[in-house]
Amino acid sequence: MNKRVNLIIGSGVLGAYLSAELLKKKEKVIVTSRSVNKKFINYKYLKIEHKIKFEKLNTSNKNQIKNIIQKYNPNKIFYFSGQSSLTKSIKSKKETLISHYNGTKNFLDILKSLKLDTKFFKANSGYIFSPQNGLINLNCKFSSNNNPYIKAQQKVFNLIKIYRKFGLNLSNLIFMQIESPLRKNDFFIKKVCLGAKNKKKIVVGNLKTFRDYSWITDVVKAIVLTSNLKSKDYIISAGKKLSGIEIIKTAYNLNKLDYRKYFSISKKFFRKKENKFLIGSNKNSLHLKNKHNFKFNIFGKKLIKKMYQSL
Repeated sequence: MNKRVNLIIGSGVLGAYLSAELLKKKEKVIVTSRSVNKKFINYKYLKIEHKIKFEKLNTSNKNQIKNIIQKYNPNKIFYFSGQSSLTKSIKSKKETLISHYNGTKNFLDILKSLKLDTKFFKANSGYIFSPQNGLINLNCKFSSNNNPYIKAQQKVFNLIKIYRKFGLNLSNLIFMQIESPLRKNDFFIKKVCLGAKNKKKIVVGNLKTFRDYSWITDVVKAIVLTSNLKSKDYIISAGKKLSGIEIIKTAYNLNKLDYRKYFSISKKFFRKKENKFLIGSNKNSLHLKNKHNFKFNIFGKKLIKKMYQSL
């Protein structure tokens, strides 16, 4: 039996963990990057760099996209590339739009022209929506936030819907907060856990917001299960709320420290038009529970402990 072939666009953290999960299932994985000369640190961390085929790809080049699709004839394509920082997108508006919208559209045009039934999945963010009573679901209206990253992802979300009408197998995969030890050190939970572990004081922003944090291994298991279902849009998250102050308290308590002595608040870390609650609805995961009896296992205080122990 031929192995299923998965083409992952982008060599970031999510793609690395998804690669590891697919390899466990004995599937073939090809990962694209703008450069194949760099050190694939995420894959080395997971000890899978020698099991992956890396290919150079510029998502702005349709010929390169067509060539790689025809070369590997993938069953599934996961577009996990693109500038992913809300803060950096303000200074890099053009790059953000090109990396998400233009790159995705190029893939969809090729799939349409070749009349392929390949499944295509685009990673997106729950930040594109305005919550209803603090909860995010697919019926929510778009956020009015003018952040370039949010606007680019909203355009992509609509693009997937438009091209799906042509009979293509396309899905938006919408995530809330995804945590892992491979996160950059300035990401909130990792920053807090590093501070707690090293007994250092940290500077933070608004601690009165509540967010939905999911652990990376739960997320990629959910992605694989979802990828075998009907092509439509899905929100993938634990659906549990956690506040900034709870995160700091939990992390510093793990090192038996009085958390109140180890942080200060700075307005420079506050975001404009920030929602107090931004949580994925529990109903978003019903497709996983009903079809596969799957549930998220690592969230809340358990997730904080997991991050702390992994550093």
